[in-house]
Amino acid sequence: MNFFVNADQIKDNIIYINNSDVNHIKNVLRKEIGDILTVVCEGTIYKTRILELTSEFIKCEILEENKAKSNKIKLTIFQGLAKADKIEYIIQKCTELGAFEIVPVEMKRSVVKIDTKDRPKKLDRWKKIAEVASKQSLRNEVLKVDKILSFKEMCLELQKFDITILAYEKERKVLLKQVLKNDCGNCENIAIIIGPEGGIDDDEFKILNEIGVKSVSLGSRILRTETAPVAICAIVMYELES
Repeated sequence: MNFFVNADQIKDNIIYINNSDVNHIKNVLRKEIGDILTVVCEGTIYKTRILELTSEFIKCEILEENKAKSNKIKLTIFQGLAKADKIEYIIQKCTELGAFEIVPVEMKRSVVKIDTKDRPKKLDRWKKIAEVASKQSLRNEVLKVDKILSFKEMCLELQKFDITILAYEKERKVLLKQVLKNDCGNCENIAIIIGPEGGIDDDEFKILNEIGVKSVSLGSRILRTETAPVAICAIVMYELES
């Protein structure tokens, strides 16, 4: 398991781990003084040895440090806002499969609406889910989930990607594997759009089509909104990751 810290937690070859990680290391993993922990900070992986355990922090000595290997592909999932349990499942599984970022998007057919005042609490919970999943899957960075966008805001964000792909249930001819093979050879930043429970609205599809988004089929079966991003992450990892 990897543990993540900020730069200000590293001082003079010592790393101080705090927050909920202290309880997890002491009482769940039952680590003791002298045991080895792997700690990650801003793209660097540290092999450390525990020097001190308290109720507030764990003091670790740095034994070795190496630059973390970064993924060739940064995959961002623009996920139509869905019910809480589905979004949480998507964040957890896409973290395990190597996605770079999840961006929940309010779309016309989204069943769920989140008030502005409730967004910070939702994002805090989603970040925690991403952090736990990142630790367990030995990622070298925590999946990003730090904003909720409107459909219009999402369209503006798409300009920064090498390619944007829409998983569209009405697409019959173009398959995801064809686009990955033919159009993504030199891509580093890939965006995938997934509709909410009710799918992509016709007006939304028209707008996305006009700005150059490529619509693809995921096969002959219709996938649930929480299944599609997991399937896509696995396919992209298989096709494009070296």
